[in-house]
Amino acid sequence: MASDLAIPDLPRRPILITGMPRSGTTWVGRVLCAGDGAGYLNEPFNLATSPGTIRVPVDHWYPYVTAENEGDIVRALEPLLRFEYPLGRELRRCRSYNDLLHTLKMWRSFVRGRGRRPLVKEPHAVFSAEWFARRLRSDVVVTVRHPAAVVSSWKRLDWSFDFANLLGQPALARDVLGPFRSDMERALEPSQDLVDRVALLWHVVYRTVAGYRERFPDFHIVRQEDLSREPVHGFRALYEALGLVLTREAEDAITAASSAANPKETSVDNPHETRLDSRANLTSWKRRLSDDEVERIRKVTEETATLFYGGDGWD
Repeated sequence: MASDLAIPDLPRRPILITGMPRSGTTWVGRVLCAGDGAGYLNEPFNLATSPGTIRVPVDHWYPYVTAENEGDIVRALEPLLRFEYPLGRELRRCRSYNDLLHTLKMWRSFVRGRGRRPLVKEPHAVFSAEWFARRLRSDVVVTVRHPAAVVSSWKRLDWSFDFANLLGQPALARDVLGPFRSDMERALEPSQDLVDRVALLWHVVYRTVAGYRERFPDFHIVRQEDLSREPVHGFRALYEALGLVLTREAEDAITAASSAANPKETSVDNPHETRLDSRANLTSWKRRLSDDEVERIRKVTEETATLFYGGDGWD
């Protein structure tokens, strides 16, 4: 049943950056906020909480938001989209000096965002992109990265995924996950390792994104590899598509963030660093994954990967 909550009367049209963790969402979000048109909001659906970090109440990774369950989510998102930060409340949550520093950093970020378009960087919102577009009238940007590169990055960071997060959402299972249910149930078995599970997650996420491409031609679907090869050109086009002004400051930030003088890859201790040699990042998976792992990833993802990469990208 549709909600009778009023659509937030937001002064500026939001932007959602989504896709999958390690697909370039942080890089794209930060670069789009390098000008003076957009303000950054970091992962409101992330279940990890700490003092200073403002989250929206969801129960699963990759929540599926619809008119059926949007009530608490709309109420929690609206003040974030207005860059309203509960500084007093978050200061009371602090238990250490690092908590205090993080809280003040978040508060300053919200203050900088005021008067700008809210840009929500949230890879975990990929199944909710339609809701963001229809309910909040958001522009939607989806980042795509080659499956072997994504799995390689997750493996390096020792990240995995529990498909109970998707299977435990009845509406998502009903509307989206039917074709993948048996594979996801099998992924819960101990015999399935990180490579198998993350490859399957990539397949599920980007098969859904392929459906968006057909139903929502206004969505901006960008390949991380294209931005990495020609960052200034690619981001200039994305700025224009979103109605943002590519200032000289923003163009300088793009060049600095993608320079060959930067590190070749992120450190494990700081996986969200965005100042990298963007071209070096294109082939790093080839030295991290074994031939067997590449073949396993390809077997799971190739049907979907072909929709974004043709037959290229595996050699």
